[in-house]
Amino acid sequence: MKTPLGMVRGLGSAKTGTEHWWLQRVTAIANIPLVIFVIVFILWHLGADRAALMASVKHPLIAIALAMSFLSILWHMRLGMQVIIEDYVHGRWRIVCLLGNVFFTIALGIAALYAILSLSFGA
Repeated sequence: MKTPLGMVRGLGSAKTGTEHWWLQRVTAIANIPLVIFVIVFILWHLGADRAALMASVKHPLIAIALAMSFLSILWHMRLGMQVIIEDYVHGRWRIVCLLGNVFFTIALGIAALYAILSLSFGA
């Protein structure tokens, strides 16, 4: 049941709320082992030199796990920030913030993948 003003403005469900909710939960669950892996990886390499770090990241499973970790964490971050922006930012700034959220996440993802790949391939 919509009010006439709500129908004119096109306000209402975008039909993606359940999918968004599930994606947040799935990425949160996926992040548990991935974050544990990243923490263990960091602790294992505390005080190690660049050569030792590069030797570890050159292993395909390590590089893939690091890439999966950062992509999953960034995706979860984007989803969470989207909810915060949609709930608390109003007016014209909402679109600007939502676009900024997407572009910022993409930029961080590209930077993380570049760093992992450059270490993995020995650049």
